[in-house]
Amino acid sequence: MLLADDLKQLLAVLPKFIREPLEKHPNRESLIEIVLDIGRRPEARFSNTTEYFSYRTVVWQDLDLILKKLGKFSNDNRAGIEKTLHRISSLRNRKGSVIGLTCRIGRAFFGTVSIIRDLLEQEKSILLLGRPGVGKTTAIREIARVLSDGMKKRVIIIDTSNEIAGDGDLPHPSIGKARRMQVSNNQNQHEVMIEAVENHMPEIIIIDEIGTESEAFAARTIAERGVQLVGTAHGNALENLIKNPTITDLIGGIQYVTLGDEEAKRRGSSKSILERKAPPTFDIAIELPNPQTWIIHENIEKSVDLFLQGQIVPVQKRSFILPGKSLIDCKIIYNQTGSEFRQNNLLNRPIGDKKQKNNSPFNRLGQIEKQKTKKLAKTHSNLAPDIKQEFTFLYTYGINIQDLKPLIKTLQLPIILTKEIQYADAVLALADLIKSNRKLKQISHAKKLTVHTIPSPSLVLITKALRNLAKIHSTGSTSYESITSNILSQEFLSPLEEVRLAIEEIVVPKRIAIDLFPQTSLLRKQQHEIVEHYQLNGITVGKNNNKRIRIFPTPTINQEVIF
Repeated sequence: MLLADDLKQLLAVLPKFIREPLEKHPNRESLIEIVLDIGRRPEARFSNTTEYFSYRTVVWQDLDLILKKLGKFSNDNRAGIEKTLHRISSLRNRKGSVIGLTCRIGRAFFGTVSIIRDLLEQEKSILLLGRPGVGKTTAIREIARVLSDGMKKRVIIIDTSNEIAGDGDLPHPSIGKARRMQVSNNQNQHEVMIEAVENHMPEIIIIDEIGTESEAFAARTIAERGVQLVGTAHGNALENLIKNPTITDLIGGIQYVTLGDEEAKRRGSSKSILERKAPPTFDIAIELPNPQTWIIHENIEKSVDLFLQGQIVPVQKRSFILPGKSLIDCKIIYNQTGSEFRQNNLLNRPIGDKKQKNNSPFNRLGQIEKQKTKKLAKTHSNLAPDIKQEFTFLYTYGINIQDLKPLIKTLQLPIILTKEIQYADAVLALADLIKSNRKLKQISHAKKLTVHTIPSPSLVLITKALRNLAKIHSTGSTSYESITSNILSQEFLSPLEEVRLAIEEIVVPKRIAIDLFPQTSLLRKQQHEIVEHYQLNGITVGKNNNKRIRIFPTPTINQEVIF
């Protein structure tokens, strides 16, 4: 529900030829920005479209008229209108003169954050992520009002650009009883954050746009003093924050760690890996792909660790559907690729239902992991039968997990890779390595895990093994004893047969390019001949011992690429 608009105050500072068309515009309620550039027609940006609303171009005199009504701009080229939430940003030339204005419409909505009311009651620090204009500021403004008025908390807002509580000395009523500290210079935001803790005894501090290393450090300092934080940062998803070295400290920081040979083999990874350096500043991360959808990481520490390990990342998806109701969809984001496995049913329940916290799909998923079950769809009693699906959790030993991910995706197998053997349903390992690992064999036998071995990491062998494992676990027709009794009886298939399988089962039917495994120059020459026989083409990529053939679904110019 709209609480405050104040669009008339913004239109009042604009020239007549801009103001009148917007006052009569049928979609004025969805207006987001007004863009005014010298020598161009005025542009109105709505939530789903952009249009020019006047044939007259903007001139110097138009901008000068607006600037006289607005007053002085701050050092970050932003200005506001007193007692409103609107923000006007300027474009300047090399001489410092204003040549363009962006007028962003500020609105306050009631009920925006009711969808995460249960998370606010947990008294944990929350970080909102999203691209500019998606509604992060609107959300934390409503969070400030709910925490101060509804939950009676001592809330202080660090309002650097006066975008949260509006311009002027009196804060906008949309923030409730929350107090606001203005920042005279945006470069001093981190100092004001520390000052708020030291001087005003807040229980909660709200910060908009954490964007520098000093601000991230100040946020960590505040969190270590026991103060709850609610902040925003630019980035479409948690992945963007992990890859941003400036503010990566918000999620604990990232560092390279060198593993020993045995540990690297166990994980099936390289010896140098990325790990989280310290505990994260925030407890919960919320991604806002659009104003109606909230992607929630209830345990940001766990989500970051799983992401860095290349494992499945469980999240919640909450959406507005009807007044008083939300849609909750629990799903799994698989590694860095963004491909998804549907994990849960859809829940329709009142937004403010406190039982929602304990019945969280994320918590349910944690219970599933502890119980080592592969029936991911059975997490709620009111499950829709058409989305039930069984998955096989696969643990690998001596096989690079990065080679398996695209193959599983291409073959569309119901297999989820895990690096924790206690969650596994099956094991795929190199025969030579599992011979010498007595502990792994003991664990597999004790847990009655299906063990499949291959003599070499060949594409053919891996493909056959994955298909056999998926078939075994979908039908349940093969016992543990029948698999393990012939654990080393796999037939070695040549790299030439690898080419045939790749072409006939992946390249041609799927219409995608695929890389074979590295081979010697003589074997690569023979592989090229087979590719030409199929009237396809391949190129040699890689360098040194990693030279391999890449097969394309359509003929290409034959060439050798070294990178």
